[in-house]
Amino acid sequence: MEPEATMEATCSTHEESSTKEDHHRLILSPASRLFHSPRFNCYIVIIMGFKTRIDSNIVKNGLKVLHNHPRFSCRLLMIYSFLLYKDDRGGKKRWIQVSVNQEDHVFVPTLNSKIEHPEEFVENYISNLTASPLDLSKPLWEVHLLNVKTSNAEGLAVIRMHHSMGDGASLMSLLLACTRKTSDPNALPSVPTQKRADSSSDLGWFWRFILAIWYGITLIANTLVDIMLFIATLLFLNDAETPIKGSSDVHLTTKRFLHRTVSMNHIKQVKNAMGTTVNDVVLGVTQAGLSRYLNRRYAGQNDKDVGTKQEGSNLPKNMHVRANILVNLRPTVGIQDLADMMAKKSKVRWGNCIGYILIPFTIALQDDPLDYVRGAKAVIDRKKHSLEAFFTYLTANLLIKIIGAKAAGVLAHRIISHSTFSFSNLVGPQEEISFYGHQITFMSPHVYGHPHALHMHWQSYADEMTVCLTVDPNVIPDPEKLLDDLEESLKLISHAVMERGLAVDVV
Repeated sequence: MEPEATMEATCSTHEESSTKEDHHRLILSPASRLFHSPRFNCYIVIIMGFKTRIDSNIVKNGLKVLHNHPRFSCRLLMIYSFLLYKDDRGGKKRWIQVSVNQEDHVFVPTLNSKIEHPEEFVENYISNLTASPLDLSKPLWEVHLLNVKTSNAEGLAVIRMHHSMGDGASLMSLLLACTRKTSDPNALPSVPTQKRADSSSDLGWFWRFILAIWYGITLIANTLVDIMLFIATLLFLNDAETPIKGSSDVHLTTKRFLHRTVSMNHIKQVKNAMGTTVNDVVLGVTQAGLSRYLNRRYAGQNDKDVGTKQEGSNLPKNMHVRANILVNLRPTVGIQDLADMMAKKSKVRWGNCIGYILIPFTIALQDDPLDYVRGAKAVIDRKKHSLEAFFTYLTANLLIKIIGAKAAGVLAHRIISHSTFSFSNLVGPQEEISFYGHQITFMSPHVYGHPHALHMHWQSYADEMTVCLTVDPNVIPDPEKLLDDLEESLKLISHAVMERGLAVDVV
C-alpha cells in the first residue's frame, strides 16, 4: 500500500498531526466537490450598500473574525492515494487549515471621486471580477470595499465566495453574524422563523390517523412522479427555447448583476389577504413579470402564424418553462451560533447539504392578476408533499461516489441546462442592521457559474424586498426592463387585492 502524497510538502505536517476525526472532517462534502467540477464551477456574490462612506480600517479589523471560521481559513488541497476514492485525476480534495493574510482577501481600490456613471462603474467592476476565478492556493473568498456614491448607497461592499464553502442559507447567516442591529449595536439581527402548524387540534385520533395515511400516500405518489420527471429531464425532457434560455455553454460567459428594491409591505399585504406565504407571492410575481417580459420579447414574431400564439398575446402556446430551485436540507445555522463560533472558536455543523427541485412556471397573460399567486401556491403546496429534494441530494452523493465529481458535474450541468432559469429567496433581518458600524441600505446576493442565462433571487431586508438578477447580457440584453415588469406586476397584484376589499393599503 502506497502512503498518501500531497501536492506540497509544507502541507503534509498539518495532515499528519490531525486526528482521524479532524482528518475526515476536512474532506469536501459531495456537493462541495460538485461545485468544483469543470462544468459546474459556482460562485456566490453578495453586494451590500451602506448609508455612509466606508471606513476600510474598521471593516478590515472586523473581518478578522472570519479567520476563526473553518472554511474562511482553509484552502483546497489535493491528496493522492490508491486507498482513497479517486477524484478527477486520481486525487481527493480536502480543506486544509492555513494562515490567512488579510491583504490577500480584502481590497480597497483607489477610485476617482467624480465617476460620471457610478451605477455602470460598479456593475462593470463586479462583472470584471467574475471573469477570473479565485486563487485556489488561498481561502476561497474576497471582499472589495468601494467608496462609490450611487443612487441608493454612499459605499458598497462586494463579497465573492466559492459555492463549495457552504450553501446560500449558511453563508447568509454567517454574513448576518458579522452585523448588529442599528438600534442596538450589541444585539445580533433577528430573523423570522417559520411557524409550524399546531399539532394539537380538535380532530379525533381516528381522523388524524386517516389524514396521516392520506399524507403518506400523497407523499409517495408525488415523489414518484417528480423522480420520473427528473430522470426524463436528464434523458430528453428539455424546456422550450425562449428568449431567456441560454445555450449549453452559458456558464462560461461573463454575467451582469442588477437589483431592484420593492416594498415588502405590498408582498405581506397580498400574503395576508390570500392566505399564502411570502414565497408563494414572490413566485407569483415572478410568473407575472416573466410573462410580461416575454410577451414583449415575442412581439413581432410569428405574425404569419397566429395559431401558434396564446389568445390576446404574443406568447407561444404551451410554453414549457421550469425554474431550478436549490433547497437547503439542513436546519439553518443559527446566527448566534456562528457569532459564538467566530468569537470563541466553537464548532457548528457546516457545509453544503442541498437538493434540487424543478418548478413549472405558467407563462401567460392572465385576466386576473391574482391567478399568478394562486397558481404559484398550488405548485408549491404540491412540492411540499414530495421528497424530490432529498432524492436529488442522495442521487448526487451516490453518483459522485460512483463516477466522480467531474462526471457527476456533467450530469448536473445537463439537468440544469434543460430547465430555463434558477430561482431562490432568503429571509433577511427584520430590522435595519449595520456591518461594523456601517448601516446597510440593501443586500443583493447572486450566483453564477451554473448553466443558466438568468438567476433570480429575492432577498428580504427590514420592510423592503430586493429583487436580484444575474443575467447573460447576450441572452437578456435588457434586464432593466425585466426588473420593471417584476415591479409593475407586484403593483398590479397588490392593487387587485385592495380593489376587491381583501386588504387595506399599507403606507
